Amino acid sequence: MERNLKNVLVISFGFLLLFTAYGGLQSLQSSLNSEEGLGVASLSVLYAALILSSMFLPPILIQKLGCKWTIAISMCCYIAFSLGNFYASWYTLIPTSVILGLGGAPLWSAKCTYLTIAGTSYAEKAGKNAKDIINQYFGVFFLVFQSSGIWGNLMSSLILSQSSTKVEISEEDLECCGAYNCLTDTTNTTGSAKPSNSLIYTLLGVYTASGVLAVLLVIIFLDQIKSDQAETEKEKLEAPSFWSTFLATFRHLKDKRQCLLIPLTMYSGFEQGFLSGDYTKVYVTCALGIQYVGYVMICFAAVNALCSLLFGKISQFTGRKLLFALATVTNTACMIALLLWKPHPKQLAVFFVFPALWGLSDAVWQTQTNGLYGILFEKHKEAAFANYRLWESLGFVIAYGYSTKLQAYVKLYILLSVLVLSMVTYGAVEYLEAKSSPGTPTATKKENGRPCSQETRM
Repeated sequence: MERNLKNVLVISFGFLLLFTAYGGLQSLQSSLNSEEGLGVASLSVLYAALILSSMFLPPILIQKLGCKWTIAISMCCYIAFSLGNFYASWYTLIPTSVILGLGGAPLWSAKCTYLTIAGTSYAEKAGKNAKDIINQYFGVFFLVFQSSGIWGNLMSSLILSQSSTKVEISEEDLECCGAYNCLTDTTNTTGSAKPSNSLIYTLLGVYTASGVLAVLLVIIFLDQIKSDQAETEKEKLEAPSFWSTFLATFRHLKDKRQCLLIPLTMYSGFEQGFLSGDYTKVYVTCALGIQYVGYVMICFAAVNALCSLLFGKISQFTGRKLLFALATVTNTACMIALLLWKPHPKQLAVFFVFPALWGLSDAVWQTQTNGLYGILFEKHKEAAFANYRLWESLGFVIAYGYSTKLQAYVKLYILLSVLVLSMVTYGAVEYLEAKSSPGTPTATKKENGRPCSQETRM
């Protein structure tokens, strides 16, 4: 096997193992650690730490340690979060959430840097176009990585479904589920009672082992990039200091288009935060039980992955405006339906329809918003994607921050309001683009593979 391709596969399967654990654990936080809102508070802190991390840590760590050891050490930060869940309290989960947030940005930056250098290196040897090879490598990576959401949630559902405490949910308890949920710990008052400690420890043990395997895979099989290969990339990383990067990020806000895209970028964090922090708790866990959370999130992950691939291909034919319109209509319909629907165990299929439609919409928000940033700010990509990470992460922080303070219907109204505002400001961006270049059709092509800015998905 060609050496560079071997390294791409090592990174891909390392991320698959790591995010199989983290993805499953993230989906369960609002249900598994519901006392005093500990689970969603930890996720809010995690994304706040990610914001700080993305501004200064990646260049420093990659310069000092190289890509291989930055990836390995950052992966250990994710394992720390799994360990913190063994004895979940404010004194264990919040610090480990900070550690994970700090490790998140260097992990994804090092991965992007490694794949870029590997692709460039192979292209030079083979006499091929570097851009084409890099796109192929990212395509391989995301093909493997995207399935992590399926495996992690499948593990949680299979293990937690072994619980022997199957309690019948009364109609009175079901009244506390849905948009007008009672602001109480519903996970302990309904049939969705917390699984036994032995099952939780088994699940956490499997997740921790998966993370450890990821680290070992990288340490043992991933080749360190030679210093001469990394020289050009190193010069790029050495140039910006923390303050120059920080100031460049906010200096980019002078661009009117960037300011207008802030609501759309934050909405991406809001809508993902609602699905993983609120839908899983007040609809799924409350009415069906925590063992169903994994199955529901598998549905979301599978549809999201398939639609991401589909929309990335068809956007060049349909244009991004049509796809944004599709996502807006789909998300709006879901929100209105969630406001009206009273979840009941007899309506099992409905619980899966919502995450499937949500996955379709999220695929548009991710692929097209990333592509839009790349097209609009081609000359200032670093500052633009730093803003993308900043505002999407802020959306996560806010969504998880108010998760335990407001009823679900209030959050749905907030989500709907932000979506409407996002589409108004996005329309203004398209208007400005059309006005500035009336004779040139707006670019809609998207490169194969997802942009490196996907790190906010953690």
